[in-house]
Amino acid sequence: MQKTRFLRKALALPLTALPLLVLPAALSGCGFQPLYGEQKGETTPEVELKRVYVANIPERSGQQLRLALQQNMAGDGPEDPDGYTLIVQPSFGQESIDIHSDNTSGRVRMNAHAHWQLLTVEQYPKLLAQGDASTMDGYTSTYEQYFAQTLNSETAIGRVAQTLAEQVTQQVATWFRTHTAPSRRRDQGPAAYYPTPNAIPESEKQAPMEQEGADAIPDMATGRNAPNAGSL
Repeated sequence: MQKTRFLRKALALPLTALPLLVLPAALSGCGFQPLYGEQKGETTPEVELKRVYVANIPERSGQQLRLALQQNMAGDGPEDPDGYTLIVQPSFGQESIDIHSDNTSGRVRMNAHAHWQLLTVEQYPKLLAQGDASTMDGYTSTYEQYFAQTLNSETAIGRVAQTLAEQVTQQVATWFRTHTAPSRRRDQGPAAYYPTPNAIPESEKQAPMEQEGADAIPDMATGRNAPNAGSL
């Protein structure tokens, strides 16, 4: 009944709106495939995500991240974490910005990073995939209102944990779709460097550069931290 109503509405649309209905089919013909959804002969990422056990993450911020991951992995149904173990190692940092003349700050910026590893469930677990996620958030400082300041900080941490969980879930789901082998650092060969336009140069003649990651992809293209960034 619902499908019939949809077809009637589609036929009643003007001709200018019809290309929007066939756009997904056209994209699939160009090599684009949806991350979620059924494909012939393949298990959907949603089914595999339900089989992921999220290992314990210490501290309150880690527990918020773990809860968000469990909710994202379970989706709209009960989870059955019997196939994989997800180990996440997050780091949350804060820095004061908008410094006033009395040495107080009007804004707190929060930077967060999470490294994750997906392992098999067996006597000797095997590393299947790994990756990194990062995000940034902030809140306004209210020193004269202690409880409001605490609430702002807790709310920002919750937003950061949710954003990291969404990124990690998407990366794990992408691996379930592609089954790409974990990246490994090359032992030989010259290293490639890429300009980082958002970094602050050390001088007028030196441009900030970033060395390629372990998979020959710059960290700025994947959301990872850039430990090898520098100036050339």
